Amino acid sequence: MSVSILHNPRCSKSRATLALLEDRGIEPEIILYLQSPPDEATLRDILSRLGLSPRQLMRKRESEYGANNLSDEALTESQLIAAMLQWPILIERPIVLANGKAAIGRLPEGVLDIL
Repeated sequence: MSVSILHNPRCSKSRATLALLEDRGIEPEIILYLQSPPDEATLRDILSRLGLSPRQLMRKRESEYGANNLSDEALTESQLIAAMLQWPILIERPIVLANGKAAIGRLPEGVLDIL
């Protein structure tokens, strides 16, 4: 089984999710998405797997969200995706990809459902 994690080592939830996977003998591909952000097609695929809109995947408390007026309801999905690509810190984390599915590890145990 191929498992990937969009990981930010500075985030406690991301570290906890990675540890949970490793404790179960899973060695995921670690994607340091802040240094290597996903491309548009990959981000759209992740959104589809999660069943979320771009705004639902955004970290609204990040300074980039407010500074770039991303709360503007007139912004299109494409504009919000472009913002996440430009400022990947806006992407919620961690995201685990496995078996054609995705899960956000805000509660690390939540990712176990897709394994």
